[in-house]
Amino acid sequence: MLTETPELAADGQPYRLITLRNANGVVVTLMDWGATLLSARIPLSDGSVREALLGCASPAQYPQQAAFLGASIGRYANRIANSRFTLDGQTVDVAPSQGEHQLHGGPEGFDKRRWLVTTQNATEAVFTLTSPDGDQGFPGELQATAIYRLTEDNRISIEYRAKVDKACPVNLTNHVYFNLDGAQTDVRNHTLQLLADDYLPVDASGIPHEGLKAVAGTGFDFREPKTVAQDFLRDDDQKKVNGYDHAFLLQANGDASQVVANVWSQDKKLQMAVYTSAPAIQFYSGNFLDGTLSRTAQPYAAWQGLALESEFLPDSPNHPEWPQPDCVLRPGNEYVSLTEYQFIAL
Repeated sequence: MLTETPELAADGQPYRLITLRNANGVVVTLMDWGATLLSARIPLSDGSVREALLGCASPAQYPQQAAFLGASIGRYANRIANSRFTLDGQTVDVAPSQGEHQLHGGPEGFDKRRWLVTTQNATEAVFTLTSPDGDQGFPGELQATAIYRLTEDNRISIEYRAKVDKACPVNLTNHVYFNLDGAQTDVRNHTLQLLADDYLPVDASGIPHEGLKAVAGTGFDFREPKTVAQDFLRDDDQKKVNGYDHAFLLQANGDASQVVANVWSQDKKLQMAVYTSAPAIQFYSGNFLDGTLSRTAQPYAAWQGLALESEFLPDSPNHPEWPQPDCVLRPGNEYVSLTEYQFIAL
């Protein structure tokens, strides 16, 4: 179902909302502005319904928050150090958006654009976006597609596709935040399993400053399920960014049929399993959510939502040596990244 809001976006047009439903009663809401995931309402075993995602009270509030709630991120998710990289022997300068660095595609990234709704039915919505040559400093025209599907086994499937007419790094993701307790509670009480042997240390700006590091013997080891709180701020690498905000290189190595992460609500009534074809996941524990607009009169506080962003490792354009596929998309090839969040009532 597609509806339009009375409120108008920055371009003078209404926000377009799409509702997906499956036979199990799961209801997912999307928006064309930022190809944004607004809501996921999950029936529980006791007959109640739980909102699993962070969000705002109205579509018009989304442009007023800086946490990228549920938005599609591009052209390049995460950070590019000093807003600069070398591509085929040429230096490319892109638009900075976090001090001297670029974060999530620049000051006018894909999260701040109206995507075109090209297909929508009860269980699927397809959005497209054209990013012109030079957009935020990136070379070439890029055609992006975001495909959202709600499956009968309660998966929100998000598939990003892109084509370019000049070589360009491409790294698309969705910046959805989860709180499986369905309230403005501390997600550090969630239990997390993250099937990764290595993580990437970063400085206080989120920029990698050394190579990958083994999770073994550190607070970054989530290979066996544990609460986020258990080793929170145990390591110096966490203290630099007020908690977890790090990329993990996944054991699945791009195999989207393998579970890469599991999350359990504090009350153990809801579980979420994550699958992705991306090589890495950025686990963000919501360290800087304080003051972000919520669905209530009370803004979100820090640590009230967690993100598991599927992507290339941050600053990959400057690190071709890292053990992952090349992040540079070339003409004639297609970028495809699939991520699925499956909700399981316990």
